[in-house]
Amino acid sequence: MKKVVFFSIPAHGHTNPTLPVAAELVNRGHEVWYYSFFEFQKKIEEAGAQFISCDAFLPSISEKEVNRRAGKDFAALIEMAADTTIALDEKVCKELKEFQPDCIVSDSLCFWGKLFAGKLGIPYVCSTTTFAFNRHTAKLIKRGPKEVLRMITGMPRIHKKMQLLKEHGYQVDSFVSLIENDNETDTIVYTTKEFQPLAETFSDRYTFVGPSIRQPFDAPAGSKRQSVIYISLGTVLNQNKDFYRNCIEAFKDADAEIVMSIGGKTEITTLGRIPDNFTVKPHVDQVSVLQKADVFITHCGMNSVNESLYYGVPMVLYPLHSEQGLAASRVAELGAGIKLEGNKPKHIQKAAARLLADSGYREQARKLSETFQHAGGAAKAADVILKKAEKTS
Repeated sequence: MKKVVFFSIPAHGHTNPTLPVAAELVNRGHEVWYYSFFEFQKKIEEAGAQFISCDAFLPSISEKEVNRRAGKDFAALIEMAADTTIALDEKVCKELKEFQPDCIVSDSLCFWGKLFAGKLGIPYVCSTTTFAFNRHTAKLIKRGPKEVLRMITGMPRIHKKMQLLKEHGYQVDSFVSLIENDNETDTIVYTTKEFQPLAETFSDRYTFVGPSIRQPFDAPAGSKRQSVIYISLGTVLNQNKDFYRNCIEAFKDADAEIVMSIGGKTEITTLGRIPDNFTVKPHVDQVSVLQKADVFITHCGMNSVNESLYYGVPMVLYPLHSEQGLAASRVAELGAGIKLEGNKPKHIQKAAARLLADSGYREQARKLSETFQHAGGAAKAADVILKKAEKTS
């Protein structure tokens, strides 16, 4: 039996793909600890792992703020990560020395997991739920002037935090060494080589396992007579009443079934009259809906894009920040979706109609689906982790 420890940031998109991997390891008879946050406790325990809370040590910050920083303000993200590492240092180092894990698996943005592994000499595997990033792919992200300015003005703060980490016994060369994937680290990437931009620039230490898809809560419905259009802006940056109202206007007379997930903080009553062909809920089981959907209107979060392609569903692409913009550009480049030209009802209706009328988009999504479904998923990710644990045992 091996002992494996997971770390992740408090974000659904970074935690959810790892849960089937944790479950796979548990089902194979291994012991799994998962350092995370109360919001994810139920899911982690359902996967069979031991949940350990980090809530008391994380600076007071919402998942929305974590995602904003991850997408737009790396200086603030690194400050948060450094402060969290130092706050957790005594507790986690003591516990890990007692537990003696064979491997640490840490999200690529959860710097404290990587730093603990280095400080304690524990074998480490990087878990990357976005595209893998190196100096080549970083150039593909089109950051706006405000993002660039934040990075420049934030450099003194970053250097201060790097020095503080060194004073606490952490070996950090630079902030780039924290945020960039490198060719010497065993890295699990939850997409495929076919979808990863510039895949040839990454070493064979990268294992592209495809999406780690959990089983749906509900079986998909039987035969359907209408097209199904699914609309979701994800779990975080989803408070956008104007966009939801525009979708209602765009499809109120459509000969299609519309499923729209609006998040828990937007009141359905504020959207006006809901047409009969609409199902509007705070949350839906996305995996179940995608199994019957013909078009997905999405914010282009990596999990949503991966799940859509896994089931061969072409997308209307509406990214909300630069990293989502990279995923959107890749989908469009590969012919599996269309970027919205604007967010008015006419733009939304036109894009969805084009995807429904042109079978080429569905065919391209289907081709990508084949590569996603045969990439290995959670089982292959577990193999990588156990191989790393065996090498150093």
